[in-house]
Amino acid sequence: MKKSIKGQAFITSADLEFEATEEGVKRKILAYDDALMMVAVHFEKGAVGTIHSHMHRQISYVESGRFEVIIDGNKKILEKGDSFLVGPELLHGVVALENGVLIDVFTPSRKDFL
Repeated sequence: MKKSIKGQAFITSADLEFEATEEGVKRKILAYDDALMMVAVHFEKGAVGTIHSHMHRQISYVESGRFEVIIDGNKKILEKGDSFLVGPELLHGVVALENGVLIDVFTPSRKDFL
């Protein structure tokens, strides 16, 4: 069973586990409470974050790599240091153009990730 980190002030990444989500994609919930969640998502080159939507607001930061990002039909190539904002219910997804990591922040928390 996963160790709960809900609401903890200090969290050590080494104590957290990755969860495989799609082929070449794995995520690790870094911190969360009911209102906010931060997740690290690791992508292998060519991996796809399938087009989807959800009721949450999302901000994603490109920690490393290059990604083709699509939001509401608009595509853009983003790389290390760039970020993107996804409003509620907008269709969005990514393709990893090289190995990389996205840091996703959601509000409210993604209960479906727990």
